[in-house]
Amino acid sequence: MITYNTDGVKWPDIRKRPLTAWIKQVAASYGKRVGEIGYLLVDDEHILEVNRQYLGHDYYTDIITFDYSEGDTINGDIVISVDTVRTNAEQQGTTFIEEMYRVLIHGILHLCGLNDKGPGEREAMERAENEALKIIK
Repeated sequence: MITYNTDGVKWPDIRKRPLTAWIKQVAASYGKRVGEIGYLLVDDEHILEVNRQYLGHDYYTDIITFDYSEGDTINGDIVISVDTVRTNAEQQGTTFIEEMYRVLIHGILHLCGLNDKGPGEREAMERAENEALKIIK
């Protein structure tokens, strides 16, 4: 089950039923089944506090993924800053909705086992995001 919540921000103009189907399709393409996924959309100050409290990082970010997956079932909490997503969209010359889809699936890709910190991992993550985005468009 996938839940979608907000705290201090408005849910973007993205329909949840097609979003859920897309997420399940992408996870299945990695041989994963969706268990319990919780999305929480927040503002910059909220995600900064989460980053400080749980990760010991003192900076803003667009997404934080907490992975509780077991075997082939992905489970996790995904916190997304709507403010940072909006800023990133402006900087990258894309729409807010397109960038939001990218970040929404970015967390799922992390739960499916992809990383983006090591050598070549960021490029692999971007390719995976782009492939997933082709499905939703």
